[in-house]
Amino acid sequence: MKRVFKYGITCLAILTLALAAVGCTGKEEAKSPAQDGGKKKLVAAADATFPPFEFADASGQYVGFDLDLIAAIAEEMGYQLEFQSMAFDGIIPALQSSQIDCAATAMTITPDRQKAVNFSEPYYKAGQIVVVQTSKNDVKSITDLKGKTIAVQSGTTGAMEAEKATDKGKVTYFTGADQALQELKNGAANAVIIDYPVAAYFIQQGNKDVKMVGDIMSSEQYGIAVPKDKQKVLDDINAGLKKIKENGKYAEIYKKWFGEEPRA
Repeated sequence: MKRVFKYGITCLAILTLALAAVGCTGKEEAKSPAQDGGKKKLVAAADATFPPFEFADASGQYVGFDLDLIAAIAEEMGYQLEFQSMAFDGIIPALQSSQIDCAATAMTITPDRQKAVNFSEPYYKAGQIVVVQTSKNDVKSITDLKGKTIAVQSGTTGAMEAEKATDKGKVTYFTGADQALQELKNGAANAVIIDYPVAAYFIQQGNKDVKMVGDIMSSEQYGIAVPKDKQKVLDDINAGLKKIKENGKYAEIYKKWFGEEPRA
């Protein structure tokens, strides 16, 4: 994927999204709090290199399932939404220092992360998958990766799986998922371990030179991450998530990005 912006806490690409706009494309100018009836602000972050959950489209606008989701929740709960893109491994530190109010970024709920931040109720079920070049047949599952070079996105559960699957020093870390997948396409890595829906979407976009092998590993739940000291924000996000599931908006967003009804 061509990169159209820079990442990192020190150089955040900030996009204020108008709640009146459909989805989370940012194509409509944002209203100030005064113009928008004095709505409270919700600063949300994501690593926009993880399609179809969050990414920059051909026009450079931030789009994706997570962005539509947090926009719908914010609208339901009366927040003015401001979005920031940052590297995935910088998101938890940004939450801990209260630079942001929440992170809707396909983040798996894990015990270690729960020590650092709070999570909303789960909103998506996922798992990890191995991706290899289509022309290669020596890797058929994760058990074949011993001694192989694996490209991963830093700080992810895919990186954790890779560290268990191959030798020390054989895991190559990247800031973005797109970079890890490009490393595989270039032949500099033997495999990538990544979330199944991200791999599936990548292949659907015309990247037929890579394929998924083996079974989906683990059963993971994504949650919206919130700082430990922002209980009111967490309560509002959970309430908003419940409402959009009840009124059909969640199913509408899910079908838009995955082409199917939400999985239980």
